[in-house]
Amino acid sequence: MSNPISSIRNLGPAYEEACTRAGIHSAEELRELGADAAYARLLQSGSRPHFIGYYVLVMALQGRPWNDCKGKEKAELRTRFDALVASSYDKGRSDFEAALDAIGVIEKPG
Repeated sequence: MSNPISSIRNLGPAYEEACTRAGIHSAEELRELGADAAYARLLQSGSRPHFIGYYVLVMALQGRPWNDCKGKEKAELRTRFDALVASSYDKGRSDFEAALDAIGVIEKPG
């Protein structure tokens, strides 16, 4: 039996709902993907980028309080976040296109 995403410290029902939209259905699956791959899937499924949401996920998967990220570590996470947004978030895509992509109607370039 799998555990809900909201069973991970710092991740509540809203994060769980976003993960479900991205095709991530359990805490185990989220841990297996890791923060970067999971956040990329969130972005690709239409979630808007938000740095705090990203580092909350990183801290949660490490079992740390959400606000434990500071200084150099936070700066490094910001660099990773910016790279994820650049590669996984299409600012020009409409919500309708994101929905079509989520169900497999739009082919990804590449």
